[in-house]
Amino acid sequence: MNRRSIFRTASMLLASIALAGPWSFAQAADEAPDVMIKRLSDEVLTIIRTDKGVQSGDINRIMQVVDSKIMPNVNFQRMTASAVGPKWREATPEQQKRLQDEFKVLLVRTYAGALSQISDEAVNMKPLRGSPTDTEVVVRSEIRGRGDPIQLEYRLEKTPGQGSGWKIFNLNVLGVWLVETYRSQFTQEINAKGVDGLITSLSERNRSNSGGKKG
Repeated sequence: MNRRSIFRTASMLLASIALAGPWSFAQAADEAPDVMIKRLSDEVLTIIRTDKGVQSGDINRIMQVVDSKIMPNVNFQRMTASAVGPKWREATPEQQKRLQDEFKVLLVRTYAGALSQISDEAVNMKPLRGSPTDTEVVVRSEIRGRGDPIQLEYRLEKTPGQGSGWKIFNLNVLGVWLVETYRSQFTQEINAKGVDGLITSLSERNRSNSGGKKG
């Protein structure tokens, strides 16, 4: 599997969590992190196979679902901050918002192409390592379908407060962490053009990916 395929797969599985059906906060808080990932993955595989808009890569449909479902399941601010690196702390609140917005669009547009490739995949969970008192864990799984199995790991944090549950903040496919890979790209942009330069680059990349159209 080449580099592009790896990250399309990573985005596909992150999208899978984003697209999962609604559940109560109490249920999410009571679930073990590996149980949560398994349930959400199974639910979304069913959704993807039946939602024609998602299957066809309809950006508006994907964006709608991500906007409504991804935030309860992913600490997207932490994910973006980690991808940007130390310069995140120097960015203004407006720059941070722009970075999150553009990064989300970048990932969503990757979902659009990857989701249509799902057919008969199934998720197998690996034993969870750690203790009940851990506040950060790695949930390991394996995606089986056509071709060789894909090893997939989720890094999750337990959010403070009653009923908050677990949130994803990074994803590892075949030994490659998604956030760290984007960080290497973003660092080059920031070193060359600053934070505003990275925002401009992401915006231009997103416009290019959309064929010059917004949304």
